[in-house]
Amino acid sequence: MFVATDHRHMARALQLAARGLFTADPNPRVGCVLVRDGQVVGEGWHVRTGEPHAEIHALAQAGERARGATAYVSLEPCSHHGRTPPCSTALIEAGVARVIAAMEDPNPLVAGSGLAALRQAGIEVSSGLLAAEAEQLNPGFVKRMHSGLPWVRCKLAMSLDGRTAMASGESRWITGAAARRDVQRLRARSSAVLTGIGTVLADDPSMNVRLEDAGELRQPWRVVLDSQLRMPIAARMLDLPGSTRILTVATDAQKAAALTQGEASVVTLPGQDDRLELAAVMGYLGEQQLNEIHVEAGPTLCGALLQAGLVDELVIYLAPHLMGDAARGLFHLPGLERMEQRMKLNIADIRAVGDDWRITATIET
Repeated sequence: MFVATDHRHMARALQLAARGLFTADPNPRVGCVLVRDGQVVGEGWHVRTGEPHAEIHALAQAGERARGATAYVSLEPCSHHGRTPPCSTALIEAGVARVIAAMEDPNPLVAGSGLAALRQAGIEVSSGLLAAEAEQLNPGFVKRMHSGLPWVRCKLAMSLDGRTAMASGESRWITGAAARRDVQRLRARSSAVLTGIGTVLADDPSMNVRLEDAGELRQPWRVVLDSQLRMPIAARMLDLPGSTRILTVATDAQKAAALTQGEASVVTLPGQDDRLELAAVMGYLGEQQLNEIHVEAGPTLCGALLQAGLVDELVIYLAPHLMGDAARGLFHLPGLERMEQRMKLNIADIRAVGDDWRITATIET
């Protein structure tokens, strides 16, 4: 069905889509390549929400050369009027002869209708080329469209003996500079960086993206789980640009008003035994159109998310040193007492990052 040149051009479309890794959210990262008579005549990718989609950029570059061309798109062209007009209509009007999509759009507003519109217009249509690679570019968008929940990525750093902080709580820095820069890239691709109030009280973190020479960056939301509304009014993150959401079960209107400054806000969610329900937290974040949640928290919150089945991916940085058995562990997982209760992980990737190792794993269900 697909020949070698199809694979090559779709691979290029995926490469272009990845250029929107830090900026396209909450829209999916999409790339498009237009090819006519064996020559690339147009390329584009979706840069940010509200701006033209990948197909529109490619068509603008191609001009009249788009007529009779093949369009390689990493995601099915949209067929509905959102912030921008439908891309399927633009492709039809440009006179393309063939459209190959890596995958169908999981968005119910599209879900095959874009490809159907192209077929109805007499355009040759096919999909499924490098579909797995295309989905990997947008795990949060795909999951949210299917389930209403965001993709949750939990980042941790540990010593070779599995420790995340000394017994005193000291944890800066477990990993080296290269690993810390790598974490900034994970933050930059995320819709929100989430932590617990314990981390805020202990470290007063900024939880923002700090990438040098990366151009104009979209700052992800900062989300703090704070059941009893203990957030300090002087917390560093409250003075930084970008949205801070403090999620709580408390109903202290005076404290909430004091914390609501700039782009910060307090949101009351369902709880049980005076604690936030983690499923309700993720449901709320999904409703806010957040695709990827990057968790940087302590062993209690990370363990609770893991045991609640709300973690999709673990990214663990392993540093080449020992911190001793009195230091703090990676997860707090009460109730695991027998070997049969172990949580099975699927290792997706292991690679060196500076002097450290980065392990990426998913949870086996």
